[in-house]
Amino acid sequence: MIRALSLIVALGLTACSAEKAPQSASAEPSFAPLKEPLGQIVAMRRLTEAQYRNSIADIFGSDIRVAGRFEPIVRPVHELIATGATSSTISPAGLEQFDAMARAIAAQIFDADHRAQFMDCAPRDAAVPDPDCAARILVPMGRYLFRRPMTQEEVAAYVMMAGKATESSGSFHKGMELALAAMLVSPHFLYVVESAEPDPESPGGLRLDNLARASRLSFLLWNTTPNDALLKAAEQGQLTDPVQLAAIAQRMVRSPRLEDGVRAFFADMLLFEKFDEMAKDQIVYPRFNPDVASALSEQMLRMIVDQLVTQKGDYRDLFTTRRTFINRALGPLYQAKVTSTQGWVPYEFAPGDDRAGLLGQAGFLALYAHSGRSSPTLRGRAIRELLLCQPVPNPPGNVNFTAVQDVTSTAMPTARMRLNAHNSDPVCAACHKITDPLGLPLEKFDGIGAFRRQENGAPIDTAGLFEGVAFQGNVGLGKALAASKSTTECVAGRAFQYATGRVPEDDGALAGGIEQDFAKDGYRIASLFLRVATMPQAYRIAATPLVAPQIAMTTRTGVHP
Repeated sequence: MIRALSLIVALGLTACSAEKAPQSASAEPSFAPLKEPLGQIVAMRRLTEAQYRNSIADIFGSDIRVAGRFEPIVRPVHELIATGATSSTISPAGLEQFDAMARAIAAQIFDADHRAQFMDCAPRDAAVPDPDCAARILVPMGRYLFRRPMTQEEVAAYVMMAGKATESSGSFHKGMELALAAMLVSPHFLYVVESAEPDPESPGGLRLDNLARASRLSFLLWNTTPNDALLKAAEQGQLTDPVQLAAIAQRMVRSPRLEDGVRAFFADMLLFEKFDEMAKDQIVYPRFNPDVASALSEQMLRMIVDQLVTQKGDYRDLFTTRRTFINRALGPLYQAKVTSTQGWVPYEFAPGDDRAGLLGQAGFLALYAHSGRSSPTLRGRAIRELLLCQPVPNPPGNVNFTAVQDVTSTAMPTARMRLNAHNSDPVCAACHKITDPLGLPLEKFDGIGAFRRQENGAPIDTAGLFEGVAFQGNVGLGKALAASKSTTECVAGRAFQYATGRVPEDDGALAGGIEQDFAKDGYRIASLFLRVATMPQAYRIAATPLVAPQIAMTTRTGVHP
């Protein structure tokens, strides 16, 4: 093993004392490096785990393995992970993990089985540096990894690094491996670095430039890095032209890859990271096992994608549809037979069944419940906060939950009775009036989402109330949500927040305008995404431009001869 190398990478231009980029960039690498510095950096958004994995697969191929632990992005209270990504830092331990992943990825790409796909030149001598060939290999890779052409200074730095590693290891391919690993831990890959230019429509203001728009479009609609066609459109200045931007976005929402964008959006909106933490009491719920746990989130996403993308359905029908998908693991929970050879199969709940829509999915019901019992309060709060965008205050620290938690009480056998006793405290009642009328209608589903007719031998009352309308059960609740404008305004505002990483700053007027267009298009999710992707407000910079700090990251990427 050779001596470890230190890589200093900065968010602005890479400051290095290296020689100029190899002039056999006149034997021209596929894409010439930038001669001018980057524009004003105004925002940074850290890649999510899915975006990282999708980017590696799209750039290098789906057979390249990505193994390791991803440091989580902290979700701001009542907001999206997409918003938290704009202020997410990487700890030293997290960087160690990214470094290990980068080295493993680079080793695969330059191994004997893969390297020919990525090398359009061969070194003059595989044991000594060849800066011309190194540049021809790294410049196209850098364009995809950094989502823009590399600068001349960056090319010089990475080529120099490859050369030094080649000298130490006696292998051109090991040198390339180290240079690529360093690129994979650059902030320009781990973060979507957004740059801006003067906005001709707003004197003194800024708007995202073409390359930043390419990334925003691709991560919003496809949850992955921009492809060659989108980068070329950006390089040709097409994405700041409203007509051309609309045409490109139209093609993207018609692509099958929109499914990936929709999955990522709803996984963020519905707090799917909680599935990783979900645990159930095996004594209370013996049917709950790892296979069931892993199937719950996928069932919800399949149902959402089928309704909104495949069927091109009305978003409001997401709360009333009886169509879903199940597999063998979920069969017993839904009392349906599915063989192991069938995989995921369409399934329709019977007309008299109280199962319908998103809230009837076992994943939602299990996620918003306790380990050994259901929770009308957790479920009602999730509906308020996630689907209606109506934050609910946290309970005071000194609340006595004894009455609610006593699930064996013969005097108060049902959750409704126990909550009524608990709510005798006016401090508690204020919040429970917000949550419980939406959670109690779901009480015929236990803590893992299985149907039940009674609790502790007592009949379950599923009466509910929402916006002055009384209803019964999950089906009634789904219809009430589908009829509420708050439901569609919430998803419209979330879509803008997801795309931009910021909450609409004008007290809901912007979200209201998006919702009106959403309504005109029949509440189709593709229309909502298209509207957000093409509206000028999504690319205007409202905040003070970011002054890019000089961030030094030291990697211990080793090269083995």
